Amino acid sequence: MPFLLRVELPDVPGSLGRLATAIGEAGGDIEAIEIVEKRHDGTALDDVLLEMSGGAMPDSVVSACNQIEGVSVVWISRYAAGGNLVLDLEAVEELTATPAEAVDRCVDLLPVTFRADWAARIHRAHGTRHRTEAAPDELPFVEIEHTERLEVEGDDVTIYAATRLDGNQIIVIGRRGGPEFLDSELARLDHLVGLAQTIARVG
Repeated sequence: MPFLLRVELPDVPGSLGRLATAIGEAGGDIEAIEIVEKRHDGTALDDVLLEMSGGAMPDSVVSACNQIEGVSVVWISRYAAGGNLVLDLEAVEELTATPAEAVDRCVDLLPVTFRADWAARIHRAHGTRHRTEAAPDELPFVEIEHTERLEVEGDDVTIYAATRLDGNQIIVIGRRGGPEFLDSELARLDHLVGLAQTIARVG
């Protein structure tokens, strides 16, 4: 079973090499790494997709990473999508393959692009219009003007973010248990959904 590790580390040469060595020594086999955010304080956040080998436990990877100076594990969990990290450019290529369906195809791609559990398109009057398999059957429409984090009453487990399609529709994505959506991820979400809308109009 793949695991996804989000780690904060110094944005200096050699940091990624030290991280990879520590993960390997703890029994983790790295499948892919993606930079999620570079910060003004000289640190970066990376997502690391890994497999555990030889009966090793993810706790051993967390301990090994945290022992590196300046490195801190933000979050680790099983990664149900498995196998790869989908980059924004790959997602855009998928959207252009079927322009007329670009918005709903974007919803399908958001969970793997943002390492979330599900995504859904919600209409003000008609409720959920399109969703991925793990999304709740019913989600409330929320009046928003821009891409932002959401809090849903009665759910203290799922981390939500949403972006506005138009006055009557929004797209919501959810991560069960975290981590929080970063400002950089909100900007990417806004950009990717905007591209999907443009592709659908032009196509």
